[in-house]
Amino acid sequence: MAGLSLPPNIRSLLIVRMSAMGDIIHAMPAVAALREVYPKATIGWVVEERWAELLSSLRSCSEDAAGQLVDKIHTVSTKKWRTALTSNSTRQEITKAVKELRAMKYEAAIDFQGLIRSAVVTKLSGAKTIYGYAQPRERTARILYTKHVKARGEHIVEINLSLAESVADRQLTAVSLEFPSDETAERNCERWLDEHKVENFVIINPGAGWPSKQWPPERYAHLARSLAQIGFKSLINTGPGEQDLARIVKASSEGAAEIVECTIPQLIAFTRRASLFVGGDTGPIHLAAALRIPVVAIFGPTNPARNGPYGTRSIVLRSPSSQTNHSQRAQLDPGLLEISSEEVFAACEKLLGATRG
Repeated sequence: MAGLSLPPNIRSLLIVRMSAMGDIIHAMPAVAALREVYPKATIGWVVEERWAELLSSLRSCSEDAAGQLVDKIHTVSTKKWRTALTSNSTRQEITKAVKELRAMKYEAAIDFQGLIRSAVVTKLSGAKTIYGYAQPRERTARILYTKHVKARGEHIVEINLSLAESVADRQLTAVSLEFPSDETAERNCERWLDEHKVENFVIINPGAGWPSKQWPPERYAHLARSLAQIGFKSLINTGPGEQDLARIVKASSEGAAEIVECTIPQLIAFTRRASLFVGGDTGPIHLAAALRIPVVAIFGPTNPARNGPYGTRSIVLRSPSSQTNHSQRAQLDPGLLEISSEEVFAACEKLLGATRG
């Protein structure tokens, strides 16, 4: 890298990291570092529509680049499009999205996702220079890149930062972020807590993107009962399709846990007020980490060195028998069954003790 030389003159830059929650959050520090290098550049971000609220009003905490992290959010619905590629409505939506991207005349684009679909979107943007990993998750994606970057670092936040460094041509430091406060979400959160007479609470998240990453819901219920004995209510965060898991936890908790179904702004509001967040390798624990809330993370088939909570006090529990496997399997990882409720509660007590101390 050029070290102290001036960075390349980039006036407009497109970020492509379309999903999912945790992966988008893990790309944010790299984008914030680029905002610090290019404070006056127009930065756009392509994201799946369901995650757009994560980026809305997001601000860098850096004094050198205080302000909006992203100037333009481009939403796509690739999952829906793939189910009806030949329909007129899908073609019209794709055409509209591509026109919107090209109208911005981005000079450079970065594919942080490394999939065929993300590489295609990056290419369709019309950007002349496209940065991507030399060894992306789907190898054929590299065909569409003009700049191939060798990934460096162990954690995905550091790996993303190495891609950003190639754009800026200098060493970068991860920059912290300030998540927005939605006034309506904040009021709703306060009202819910008042109505349920909840003061000290822990958020537990039994769901995960893959069934193989889900610690058994009955053990979350046992954990909730233990937390109640030391004065903490457990709030069960549940996402789409996870309601059955949440109901099992609540029914088995003997009144120690309550379900909260949140929008993204509401989840941010509740998480800010939580004493602790407990869950598997899933987006909400990474949101908690980004908000600097202590985290107890229960890992199975994914590698916490690469995907664990980043930037906050945390304890990661993983059985030595768990083998790293990123295939989205339906069967529970056997190693998760070796992590007891007592072991998780001990980790919670340790972090809660440090918080209260």
